[in-house]
Amino acid sequence: MEEETKLYFRKNYAKYEFFKNPLSFFPDHMISFPSETNAALSHSGILQMFLSSSTYPEIHGYLYAKEQGKKSWKKLYFLLRRSGLYFSTKGTSKEPRHLQFFCEFSNSDMYMSLTGKKISGAPTNYGFCFKPNKSGGTRDLKQLCADDEQSRTCWMTAIRLLKYGMQLYQNYMQPYQGRSGCSPLNITPMRSISENSLVAMDFSGHRSRIIENPTEALSVAVEEGLAWRRRGCLRLNSHGSPIAMSNMAIHRSQSWFHHKISREEAQRLILQHGLADGVFLVRDSQSNPKTFVLSLSHGLKIKHFQILPLEDDGKLFYTLDDGHTRFTDLIQLVEFYQLNKGVLPCKLKHYCARIAL
Repeated sequence: MEEETKLYFRKNYAKYEFFKNPLSFFPDHMISFPSETNAALSHSGILQMFLSSSTYPEIHGYLYAKEQGKKSWKKLYFLLRRSGLYFSTKGTSKEPRHLQFFCEFSNSDMYMSLTGKKISGAPTNYGFCFKPNKSGGTRDLKQLCADDEQSRTCWMTAIRLLKYGMQLYQNYMQPYQGRSGCSPLNITPMRSISENSLVAMDFSGHRSRIIENPTEALSVAVEEGLAWRRRGCLRLNSHGSPIAMSNMAIHRSQSWFHHKISREEAQRLILQHGLADGVFLVRDSQSNPKTFVLSLSHGLKIKHFQILPLEDDGKLFYTLDDGHTRFTDLIQLVEFYQLNKGVLPCKLKHYCARIAL
């Protein structure tokens, strides 16, 4: 209780992404399947291979390893096999006589490193390490780092599956248990009952009607949203007179908005929440103080979209698609893209909350 140290628990949105889209996690140049296996594996085929107790694909590629007891790092060719992690003492040779054992996983835990470059002098920011279960402190850490985020994700996913594969799969499958039509290796993301039951309605006439045309439904939704936003835009200031909320930075109160953070900080925050499709935040643009940027995770990559201010007939709007779709404020923009993909590669699903650590 006397310590100032704090623990912060953050949901990892990417924890089970492998089971939803396993083929995107492993670049072709980093994975080798058994010779008798057809290279063109299906979604369920690659799942079965990773979860099987008898077979396991070989993961291989270059990693930087911190030399034991030294400050220097060495680039080596590593191979991951069921028996553990090895590196080659002779280039990219996979011959047994050239492979040296590096680490096994039954008695150690794996962690992602967030500050390896700053604290340990790692060559890149994409570090991870193995810590033995026994006590021993930092001297027993085995530290590694990859050239890019895709490579680190590949290595860490493969090692997690090697150690906890079936348990992770059972945890992932638990919400689907008991549902008809759900086979263990052929799961399709299910929409919620409430989402399936929603329909667009028009109440403007004497009798209400269901809007069946998707284009008309979208147009009505945007128009209704604008009208609702206009109705709620007036508030009272300290003198009791109404002011337009659009002139105030109402988005700054939102958990997804991050004031004056850099592109690198935005990417770091999204990485900490997991590279799942739809993880996002909105931030101020550093290059143009009048604009904003939407940072979004999709396909294991982080993409940045500029939100431009647009003035029309004396009114200020915000747009992501050069004015085709306009919003009176950032809250309305985010709410729209949480329901509609629009010009984005996917809908906004999980926001990154900024926590001071």
